[in-house]
Amino acid sequence: YSHDMVGYNYRMPNINAALLVAQLENLENFLKSKREVAMKYKEFFKDKPYEFVKEPVNSRSNFWLNSIILKHKEERDFFLNETNSKGLRTRPIWTLMNKLPMFKEAQCGNLSNAEWLEERVVNIPSSVIL
Repeated sequence: YSHDMVGYNYRMPNINAALLVAQLENLENFLKSKREVAMKYKEFFKDKPYEFVKEPVNSRSNFWLNSIILKHKEERDFFLNETNSKGLRTRPIWTLMNKLPMFKEAQCGNLSNAEWLEERVVNIPSSVIL
């Protein structure tokens, strides 16, 4: 998931539109399943040294992607290595845009919070279970 050039794709072919309409018919079931997966993760991680990313107060998340926050980059890398070596597909959060080749010369401000998260956040399996 590392991008190496800027690209644009604003079109939606008919087949994609048809798939979208069919998927929208199942939206409530998908959201329910995503919430169930997230609640299982929330329960699983409550006594673990990792922080499960919960939905903000006064919000309702779609739980499109579930993530955990580890203490530091070395712990994150160890966790990624261990889980992936056992067939559990985990990955680090995305690379910050200013670190991508096509934006390396772009102006940016203080990104210390984003950099802190980039070093610690792991995305965990989040697929819909129906």
